[in-house]
Amino acid sequence: MREVNKNGPAPADQRATAEAIERGGIGLSVTDLLARVAPGAAPQPEPPAAPEPSAAPRDEAALVAEVTALAGRYVPAGHLAPDADFFDAGGTSVHAVELVAALETELGLTVDLDEVFADARPASLVRRAIRANGAETAGQRDTAGLTVVQRDTAGLVTTEPAPHPAHPAPTLPSTLTDSAARTEDLAQILADLSLADRLPFVASPEPAPPRRVLLTGATGFLGSHMLLDLLRHSDAHVYCLVRAADEETAVARLGDALKGYALPWSSEVRRRVTVLPGDIREPRLGLSADVWDRLAEELDSVVSVAAAVDFLRGYPSLRASNVLGSLTLAELAATGRPKPLHHISSVAVFNEVGIPSMGEDDPFAHVDRLVAGYDQSKWAAEVALRRARDHGLVVTALRPGGIGGHTRTGAYNPQDLSSGLLSAFARFRSVPAFRYLNAAPVDWVSRTAVAVICEPDAWGFDYNLTGVPNTLDDVVRDMAFGGIHVRVRDWEEWRADTLARLEAEPVPELAFLTRVLRSPTALKLCEATLTGPAATAERTDALVDALGLPPAVRYDARAQLKTFERLAGDGLARLPHKDDQPYLWFSETTEGGVGPVGGAPDSPCSMTLTLSVASMHQLVTERRVDVRGEVRCPAAHSAPLTVARGDLWVRPEEGIPHQHGLRHPLLRYRLELTDADGGRWWLEGHKYARARRDLWRQTRTLTVELGREGDPASLAGEVVVPADTYVRDQIDGIRVDPRLTGREKRAAKLTWLAWFGLEMGRGLAGPFARAAADLLDLRRTPNPTENHR
Repeated sequence: MREVNKNGPAPADQRATAEAIERGGIGLSVTDLLARVAPGAAPQPEPPAAPEPSAAPRDEAALVAEVTALAGRYVPAGHLAPDADFFDAGGTSVHAVELVAALETELGLTVDLDEVFADARPASLVRRAIRANGAETAGQRDTAGLTVVQRDTAGLVTTEPAPHPAHPAPTLPSTLTDSAARTEDLAQILADLSLADRLPFVASPEPAPPRRVLLTGATGFLGSHMLLDLLRHSDAHVYCLVRAADEETAVARLGDALKGYALPWSSEVRRRVTVLPGDIREPRLGLSADVWDRLAEELDSVVSVAAAVDFLRGYPSLRASNVLGSLTLAELAATGRPKPLHHISSVAVFNEVGIPSMGEDDPFAHVDRLVAGYDQSKWAAEVALRRARDHGLVVTALRPGGIGGHTRTGAYNPQDLSSGLLSAFARFRSVPAFRYLNAAPVDWVSRTAVAVICEPDAWGFDYNLTGVPNTLDDVVRDMAFGGIHVRVRDWEEWRADTLARLEAEPVPELAFLTRVLRSPTALKLCEATLTGPAATAERTDALVDALGLPPAVRYDARAQLKTFERLAGDGLARLPHKDDQPYLWFSETTEGGVGPVGGAPDSPCSMTLTLSVASMHQLVTERRVDVRGEVRCPAAHSAPLTVARGDLWVRPEEGIPHQHGLRHPLLRYRLELTDADGGRWWLEGHKYARARRDLWRQTRTLTVELGREGDPASLAGEVVVPADTYVRDQIDGIRVDPRLTGREKRAAKLTWLAWFGLEMGRGLAGPFARAAADLLDLRRTPNPTENHR
């Protein structure tokens, strides 16, 4: 195998280098080739610059065995093959931290955590270590005095002299800028692209809506929603490939995933789903030859959703799931009965810093300028499937951006970067400066993707499922309307501040975000995302319009409402509280009289109140306003009564009148009061709408009842907002959080007035609508004799 210059091959030699990697594989099928890199497969030669296994020094082979055995402790199976990926075998980020510490303490091998994420195969770790130290073998280097660089479980970086190891070993570089590793990854990408050239040629599929669909990734966030949309909006029977050892475990995994995302797992759903235990990383998806052949003949469509979404892992660690798995599905689609392949890609294929545009048919990023392994793997998968189109395979590429929570259920992906950033924005009240956030809710992404799958005329094209981009101003304004006033910071300043806060007060649910913000590789991905242009989607918009689907709308505060509530419930965000600085407030004064219940209201009573809202969130979800102030009622107490807690509900119970009643409730007040002597009181007040002409008075008149805590009402009467104070206090007197800009203050006032005016208008119109319905009911009540005619 030819050695690669450490400075990297010249562009003209890259294809030749890639072919050299695959030398000896001529004539093998894609499945046979994938079998050589499947998890647990026998060790295979490394791409260029890696020594051949047969030529490895004995000390190196021993070290590989030791590292492999040690890594095996941290995966569920308890063992690991030398060329199997640690994360694919079930290792987690926490396990990776523990592995790094164990390698140093037990073997004296100093490994930076980022190197494990870059390529987590034990044999590759050792080979990289040897190459980084001038190809010295483990027995040729004295490691006394080396510096240990590691991250503890809290993520803190520590350095200390390394103890003299029992097995001297080389060290790994602490950054991901190793040019040899970059060259190796690029060469591997080119080699993986060439696998598409080994796919068989295929005829065009029948242009009909699918009746039998294979879906991968159904236990994931997007895949689970697509499964339900396929069942709701087509007659298809869906075969779900689920990673599991047997069918019983696979069925349980799928059911748990659906229920976890607030989706139904009923007998009807189960009837139309066949669960297949398998693995996209395995040859023939881990299926038996009989099942593979049967699917090849029976399926009408293959939908590829499954992927490893991890912004810390390198290309070698992700290629089995994201690239080779996609090629296996392409092979299934091209085998037997011709079938279209619908591939969930990502706008990550554009994640080059400085890329000018992200249209559906625009050029992708230059792969050598993609730093994150996730970006590289999504790029390689889509480019490889473009080659498959040259073999006649009908491939549809569907590219979501950030996938936000469901607009109705609030279900979200806790490991999604968008959810993590939203949580950090709300928790720490700051956002980094960015150009656009290309994100859409999962229900819209899923419904649109399924529409493409079920519409033959839409097959074979590329679609950006990114919705309407959010600008920085959009996000700041939305959060302000929600009562969360954020500060805009430079990206590096925001990152440093957020990391410091997360390290000072760790949030277990945001541990992944902490790792992302520490990773040099992931930071490049974030930089490209935050500085990138708005994604455009003319083809998607035209299709949505033609099919009569809901058009893309901005993923704004209202769309995020349910998700934000779930984030708060899970401890990832904080909803505004009534003790916070109010978002908006105004005064209300009333005057009138009360008396004993059933008696004349001959005692004066007045209220001086401040009505406020902590956020528009409480209006939308509860239609509730906070109340403070005092009540003056000499019949109850000589001194004013102070409002300890007060709530006002707008159109309680949707304004529906009580049974047999003619008054429709407009407002309901509930105040908890204390007097100067420590006594506790309550006050209940109501404004009603009736089918009468005194609408102005109805909006200002409040019937009240007052009593001691725990006792029934002892006083009752009526108070009215003076006409000359209504406009002065409740319109002109509106005050808004001073932290808002002038434009945001005006928008806040208009939003409140529009919302409150609409609710009151609906409330006042209710009685008249009911009266009109009664007048228009011209049916005669038949007399008893008519019933027998």
